[in-house]
Amino acid sequence: MSTSNLLVILSDEHQARAMGCAGHPFVQTPHLDALAARGTRFSNAYTPSPICVPARASFATGLYPHQTRLWDNAMPYDGSIRGWGHALQAKGVPVESIGKLHYRAEEDPAGFDVEHIPMMVADGVGMVWASVRREDTRKIGQGRMLGDYIGPGHSKYTDYDAAVVTQTKAWLTERADDAVPWCLYVGLVAPHFPLVVPQEFYDLYPTAMMPDVKLHPSGGYVRHPWVEKQNAFMDSEAKFASAEERLVAMASYYGLCSWLDHNVSQIMGALEGAGLAENTTVIYSSDHGDNVGARGLWGKSNLYQESVAVPMIMAGPDMPVGVCDTPVSLLDVSATIADHFGAMFTGAAGIAPLSTIASAPPDTDRVVFSEYHAAGAVSGAFMLRKGRWKLIRYIGFEDELFDLHDDPEELCNVAQLAVNANILAALHHELAAICDPVATDALAFADQDALIARHGGIDAAFGMGAPGATPPPQTPRG
Repeated sequence: MSTSNLLVILSDEHQARAMGCAGHPFVQTPHLDALAARGTRFSNAYTPSPICVPARASFATGLYPHQTRLWDNAMPYDGSIRGWGHALQAKGVPVESIGKLHYRAEEDPAGFDVEHIPMMVADGVGMVWASVRREDTRKIGQGRMLGDYIGPGHSKYTDYDAAVVTQTKAWLTERADDAVPWCLYVGLVAPHFPLVVPQEFYDLYPTAMMPDVKLHPSGGYVRHPWVEKQNAFMDSEAKFASAEERLVAMASYYGLCSWLDHNVSQIMGALEGAGLAENTTVIYSSDHGDNVGARGLWGKSNLYQESVAVPMIMAGPDMPVGVCDTPVSLLDVSATIADHFGAMFTGAAGIAPLSTIASAPPDTDRVVFSEYHAAGAVSGAFMLRKGRWKLIRYIGFEDELFDLHDDPEELCNVAQLAVNANILAALHHELAAICDPVATDALAFADQDALIARHGGIDAAFGMGAPGATPPPQTPRG
C-alpha cells in the first residue's frame, strides 16, 4: 500500500506509437515524454477491447468483455459490477472523476464519490444501431464517422477537454493541504475524432510531411475478409472528399495528440503548483488506439497494433525509471489502482499491479488478450499475444498470425505456413484457457439480439444513439 495520491489520466483513441518517447519520428509529445522519463513506459500495452464503451467497462471492473457481457457501445457500465472505484470507497479512499467516463448515467453508483462534468453515452443507451451486427440485417452507415469538417479549429470535443483541464487544475489546487491520500481519475477525449484541432497544434504537422501509410489497398494490398466486412460498415477512407483531405485528417489526428500532450502539461503543472508532485503517482493511458489510415482504415475496431495497442506510462515515488517490455493490459491498471491503496479487488485471472510488473524481470511470454464484438463486426474477433507471436482469431474466418519480433508492422500473415502449425496450436490452447471463442461469439450475439428486442426491434434500433462521436455535456470553452 502506498501513501501517495494517485492521478489516473485516460485519453481516448491515442495510438500507442504516437509519442516521441515511443520512438515516433515526428509526433511531438514533450510532456508525456517527460512523464515517461521519470517513470516506467510499458512498451507492449493493450486494451481489452478496441472500442470505447466495452474497454471502459473492462477498465472499471478489471474484467474482460466476455465476463462483463458489456459487448458494445450500447452496453455501458452502470456500476452493478463491482470495480476498483467501489474497492477504494470501501477502503475509505476519497475517489472522484473529472471528464469522460462513457458509462450509462451520472446517477449510477459507478464507484466515484463525485463525478465532475462526466461524459456518458448518448441518452443513457448509446449506439443501439451499431448493435445490429448480423450481416443480413445490419445497415451500412451513410454518414462520415470522422466528422463533417476535418482540419484546424475548435469542436465540442476540444472545448470539453479544455473544460476538463480547467476543472482538474482547480480540483488539484483545492487539495494542496489534504492529509488523506486521494485518487482522481481524469478522462480526456483527444485524439478521438472529430478530427478538428486548435490551429497552433495543427500547424505542427504540415500535410507535406505526412508519410505514406502501410498496406494501403490502392497499392494492391487485400484486406482480410473479416476486416473488409467490418470496415465496410462505415468506410471512412472512401468518404474523404479528396486526397488532400485525407492528409489533413492525418495532420489533424497528430495535432490532437499534441493537443492532448498540452492538456497533460497543464494538469501536471497544476499538480506541481499545488505542491503535490512529489507525493502523487501518475498513470497515463488510453482506452484504445487508432488506425490513422494504415490498411486504408480509420478509427479503431480491429485487432491490429494501431488499434489494439495503447500508450501506458506510470511515474511516482516507487516506480523504476525505464521501459518495461512485459506485455500488459488496461486490466492491469485496474489492479494497480486498487493495490496502490491496499484495497480488496478481484478482476480477471492473471492481472497484476503495474508496479509489481515493472519491478520484476521482464516476462515477454506474459499473455495478453483482447476481443471485439461491436460495430461492424459480422462475428467475434479475439487477439492473444504471447512472446513474439500474436494470434487474431476470427469466428467463421481464417486466423491471422504475426511474428512481432521479425515483423512488428504486421506486414505478413504467417498463419497458413506449415512451419507455424505448432505455434498456432499452442496459441489456440492459450486462448481456450481464457474463453471459448465460439461460445463467446454466440453469447455476444444473443445478448445483442435481446438488447435490440428490448428497444423495440431492429427498425427502432437504427434510430437510437449518436450517429458518430458521443456528444459531450455542455461546458464553457476553456
